[in-house]
Amino acid sequence: MPNSLTSGQVPPTTLDLVGLVNRSLGNAGTRSPTAKVSACLCPPIRPCPIALGTSGSALVLEERDTDPWALPELKDTGQSWKELSLAGRVLRVVIGFLKACGLLGSLYLFICSLDILSSAFQLLGSKVAGDIFKDNMVLSNPVAGLVIGVLVTVLVQSSSTSSSIVVSMVASKLLTVQASVPIIMGVNVGTSITSTLVSMAQSGDRDEFRRAFGGSAVHSIFNWLTVLILLPLESAMAPLERLSALALGTTSLQPGGRAPDILKVLTQPLTHLVVQLDANVITGSATGNATNSSLVKRWCGTRGEMTTGNGSNCGVAASDSCPERNSSAALEHLPCHHLFAGTALTDLAVGFILLAASLLGLCSCLVLLVKLLNSVLRGRVAQAVRTVINADFPFPFGWLSGYLAILVGASLTFMLQSSSVFTAAIVPLMGVRVISLERAYPLFLGSNIGTTTTALLAALASPADMLLSAVQVALIHFFFNLGGILLWYVVPVLRLPIPLAKRFGDLTAQYRWVAIAYLLLSFLLLPLATFGLSLAGGTVLAAVGGPLAGLVLFVVLINVLQQHRPAWLPHHLRSWAWLPLWLRSLEPWDRLVSRCCPCRARSPPRATAKEAHCHENPEVLASQQL
Repeated sequence: MPNSLTSGQVPPTTLDLVGLVNRSLGNAGTRSPTAKVSACLCPPIRPCPIALGTSGSALVLEERDTDPWALPELKDTGQSWKELSLAGRVLRVVIGFLKACGLLGSLYLFICSLDILSSAFQLLGSKVAGDIFKDNMVLSNPVAGLVIGVLVTVLVQSSSTSSSIVVSMVASKLLTVQASVPIIMGVNVGTSITSTLVSMAQSGDRDEFRRAFGGSAVHSIFNWLTVLILLPLESAMAPLERLSALALGTTSLQPGGRAPDILKVLTQPLTHLVVQLDANVITGSATGNATNSSLVKRWCGTRGEMTTGNGSNCGVAASDSCPERNSSAALEHLPCHHLFAGTALTDLAVGFILLAASLLGLCSCLVLLVKLLNSVLRGRVAQAVRTVINADFPFPFGWLSGYLAILVGASLTFMLQSSSVFTAAIVPLMGVRVISLERAYPLFLGSNIGTTTTALLAALASPADMLLSAVQVALIHFFFNLGGILLWYVVPVLRLPIPLAKRFGDLTAQYRWVAIAYLLLSFLLLPLATFGLSLAGGTVLAAVGGPLAGLVLFVVLINVLQQHRPAWLPHHLRSWAWLPLWLRSLEPWDRLVSRCCPCRARSPPRATAKEAHCHENPEVLASQQL
């Protein structure tokens, strides 16, 4: 047969077969019948678009053999500094300076967009968030308190605001310290939604999205696993409450100054031109001191002095100058100078406008950041940055590297005064392979610790009547995150969030709609359903949630046994083949999503899947007569 291998000879099972298949099937006009059959089974392998200077088969081998989670060695393909002329050196310096300015400017606008996004969510859900805290019967249920903490933090997009509400309620005797512990756990879980939203902006590139979403997922998985262990333990023995009370009793507290707010100093000149909010309205709604005033701040100061008389009856929310009886001078309230200061729009309308604008700005800045990072971090520069960030101490002190990363994450979060900004900045760097998942994990844990130290310093600045309650709530938050580190980091075998995040990242890279489903289920639909059931009473919540939780635990246990100890299971439970396809595979759901969404949310086309199968199984190639 022309243009085919000699009949009767079966080539050895080596990777060179891929090249043989590519060459023999590449002659479209002179294929034999057997070659056509082989082409149906194993389509021609297309070159990998990201590798350079090798043949198509070698390109595929390089892509397939590379771990998508690893940080590959980079080669500097450009000219070295010595090889450049004087004009080339000047041009490189100018371009590098412009790229650095672009990076800093994009990062600044990115942080400002996060701040405006938080304001938008507060405008959309602040009154709801305050009203949620009013039902003390619901808050007495630990599970309900947990989901309320998640929902409120998602609504206001600020763990600091949520913690401030809890502190105010505990200080006002509207909430006990015992009931506040599950809410603080929920606040810790809800704050990880920001990094998840940021990772969605990298969904255009499959490999970047795999790493970025896996990095954001490792933070959420850590928080959820910690809750699964400490919430039942707290309900049974109250270790966090007792430990915080013990630590509080051994110190003599004095009100102190506020924590340095470096990030706000940098971003407020821009964000305050867009919108300014009055956070006291949210806290007042939760503590029962709610007013009908708008959350958008309209008055930003006063001018004038009271020389005689009593001016205590002059409300801050007054709309004009506030003259008082027996006063020789009047206080004049100064209007704010932001975009929505004198608007007649409702808080809901302003919130939707800011939400759309902030999401547009966030995605634009993130795309520009990723492009600039890919352009700057090449060759020797990228290798140097990766080496510094992912470096380990020499043996036998390599285990200290992770703990140093925890300290770095805590310090940077403390300086930025925002865990959301820090984690949102780490996620794009993971997408472009600057930071590995193994190094980002302790950085995220340090960010959790850093935000609790910020809350602790903020609590020390509370008034004297709220000082003890504020400090105890901050200590509970600190001990919760410290307990999570002891559970899921100190022992290397128990660092379960890393492999779980990798598997989740691989799944979302294959079916990208799973990321949206996870976002809606974890942070909105399931907490809302649990909250709705808790309104009906603890008995209803236990009757519905108990069997569902038991079913999930049973499925997880069976899956673990199927992989590691299948002989322990009955014959029909050693696989899920007896279940309908839609219960054991995402393929039917993917076809449904593909019909509903014309943008093709599924990752690999079927031909690519066949290529992968042929390439990863050389014996399949050897069994075909070419």
